[in-house]
Amino acid sequence: MTAKHAILDRLASALGRPVTEGSTEPVSTEAIPRDYRVSAETGEAERIELLTDRLLDYDAGVYEVPAEQVPKKVAELLGDASSIVVPHDLDFGWTEKTGAEVLKDSGDEPLSIDTLDSVDAVVTGATVAIADTGTICLAGERTGRRAITLVPDHHIIVLQKKDVCTIVPEGIGVLEERGLTTTPQTWVSGPSASVDIEFQRVAGVHGPRTLDVIITD
Repeated sequence: MTAKHAILDRLASALGRPVTEGSTEPVSTEAIPRDYRVSAETGEAERIELLTDRLLDYDAGVYEVPAEQVPKKVAELLGDASSIVVPHDLDFGWTEKTGAEVLKDSGDEPLSIDTLDSVDAVVTGATVAIADTGTICLAGERTGRRAITLVPDHHIIVLQKKDVCTIVPEGIGVLEERGLTTTPQTWVSGPSASVDIEFQRVAGVHGPRTLDVIITD
């Protein structure tokens, strides 16, 4: 028996559950009551307004533009960036107006951390956004590996209105429907910000210090 199994067996014993003697087979547990709200009756305009309010409060930039203006807005936000990274399956029309070098990243052909550290920005899509908490989840298609959204200093997210829900259970439901519950996920609520021991806010410690969200059709 390994030390891990011994610890798990002692925990099971303390909780009054059957000791499995090193087995990793799950034991039956009582059903967890889930009597909280799982959906919200809100219209699209209300969801977008709420999400925008939350993101602005987190110091993110928020821009609502028609689909045909996304490339122009992306280029505007990138400014004089010389290089950017994007997921290999991104809609490349979104970056067609930028003059920056566009580097593609994938799980099969990942860029090195040094390369990611040298680029000026990353552009991705989004899986789902939760208006109530101002949170955007990146998982699956068009969002890329976690590294590409954590290392560059500037992150631009293109979010479609149809992917905005109101409350957290709805967002989890989207991940379940798309089979993404076991996929690596990155949950973003504004740009990276930490507070040190003296309560001084420090940006960019655990991810991009600048977050821009383009909301489109």
